[in-house]
Amino acid sequence: MQKTLVWLLGGLGISGVIAPALGLDTSISEAGINVYRLHQPPYNLTGRKIAIGQVEIGRPGLFGKDKAAIKNRTVTPAGVFYRNTPAKPNTHVDEHAAMVAAVMISRDKAFRGVAPGAKLYASAVGSLSRSGQPEECLAAQHIAQQNGSDVRAINFSFGESLQRDPREEAVLDGNALLTLCIDWSARVHDVLYVIAGNQGKGGIPIPTDNFNGINAAYTAKRQGVFNKVDFANLSALPVGIGRRLIRQEINVGSRRSINLVAPGNKISLYDLKGKVTKVSGTSFAAPHITGVVALLQEFGDSALRKLRSRQQKLFLMQSLRAETPNTGLHRLWMNWSTDSRRHEVMKAVLLNSADKIQDLGDGMLLGMSRTIRAKDNHHWLESDAYQDPKIPLDMQMGTGHLNGFRAYQQFKLGQWSPSGIGVPPVGWDYRTVEKSSDRDYVLTKPLAEGSFISLTLAWDRLVELEDDNNNDAYDLGESFSDRGLNNLDLYLMPVGEEDITKSVCASISEADAVEHIFCQVPAQGRYKIRVQYQQQVNQPSQAYALAWWTVPDPK
Repeated sequence: MQKTLVWLLGGLGISGVIAPALGLDTSISEAGINVYRLHQPPYNLTGRKIAIGQVEIGRPGLFGKDKAAIKNRTVTPAGVFYRNTPAKPNTHVDEHAAMVAAVMISRDKAFRGVAPGAKLYASAVGSLSRSGQPEECLAAQHIAQQNGSDVRAINFSFGESLQRDPREEAVLDGNALLTLCIDWSARVHDVLYVIAGNQGKGGIPIPTDNFNGINAAYTAKRQGVFNKVDFANLSALPVGIGRRLIRQEINVGSRRSINLVAPGNKISLYDLKGKVTKVSGTSFAAPHITGVVALLQEFGDSALRKLRSRQQKLFLMQSLRAETPNTGLHRLWMNWSTDSRRHEVMKAVLLNSADKIQDLGDGMLLGMSRTIRAKDNHHWLESDAYQDPKIPLDMQMGTGHLNGFRAYQQFKLGQWSPSGIGVPPVGWDYRTVEKSSDRDYVLTKPLAEGSFISLTLAWDRLVELEDDNNNDAYDLGESFSDRGLNNLDLYLMPVGEEDITKSVCASISEADAVEHIFCQVPAQGRYKIRVQYQQQVNQPSQAYALAWWTVPDPK
């Protein structure tokens, strides 16, 4: 017998389905996001020393503070709060929040979390009668300031309704206070916000209209593999039955909401009584993404520490030369910096490494492990995002399914500048581009004919705080100013070509803070990736992150 738990408390909601209890161990395995492999030698990545955050109506319990935590000591947050103050014992402890936390940091042997070594800071916003978007913003800011203001990702597995939004005839245009707050905090605190997407009958769409975070939809298993967007996700085009509801619950205009999908159907977790239950919803997809950020950041920080030693630098160069003797690029591990911590880099890496179409074993589809299908059963090559250069994201799938191991493969190959000897087949960069100019990344190896490439560009909308008391922090009663989104475009072009109309592939959205290219290389040859600053809306210099994955010609 299933018990459906849907908290729609006056419009602020958390949606999930709970049933008596296969488990979290499946969702982190190869059938899910494939991070259990990263927990094992030689990788040994668990998110240790990396701080991540959680903001919800309630909070997980903390052993030693809350009686409810006694039966589940495998989920131990580093800190728990009520908005921006320390949590009082046995208050605001919530089952939903505890299970979301478990997806991220559970140390249980049977139901291991994505990043069991990470430090989780959690804040409860509390009762709706005493809270709203201002208090939720305050809680988010407080979590971003934990761990010496070094929190790499914050999970939002809840949302606000348009009905509770104080704006007249409120719509999902990015201008709700909580949405503006998240985009401001992402930039100011350099933290990646991961937001659970809207689902079910809707009603909790804010802040899924953000620009600077990652919005998650959730997948269900088919033939033992998480590869199908669940029907409960509210992420379809507004056509057919229910189009009026859908139109109200998706972004205004052409901008897509969903960036990435992750497991979220029938995930086994412990409830507050210590019993195993199955849970479903975007609430449990989002923390899979947040946890992967912790794993990647542990690797990145380890690389930074090693590179501070000259001996380690030499050792790493020698190791890489042995691992990749045919690339001719033996300085990969030297190409690392604190830019690896940037939220834009994490966003670009996660989106670019997502699974779309299963590779046949020849590597021409970038080694992808599964074919993802939308609710209507279409796959990425049948999507409007594949056909139309003005649409970077599939409405239901975003760029595809989270794959933690592929994200690690993408990330580990390091940062590469557009200047110099060129860039390797796989890599990333964080840089700025000036108005009316471009950056070209010349691939050192010719690309294989018929192979696919994946390119992702991510940058921020500029939101500024109307700081009435000039304390450089959000306070209740203050507001934000939307300065808009500069327009960047992304191209794959033959080396030597300067005319963008002759590009091989392009992503030229006028509305999104992401450009994404997944296309087939028409002919063997040398190519370059171009980032172009197409239109200035706010500042003349725009920071961006770029990730790329290509297949070099073996000849």
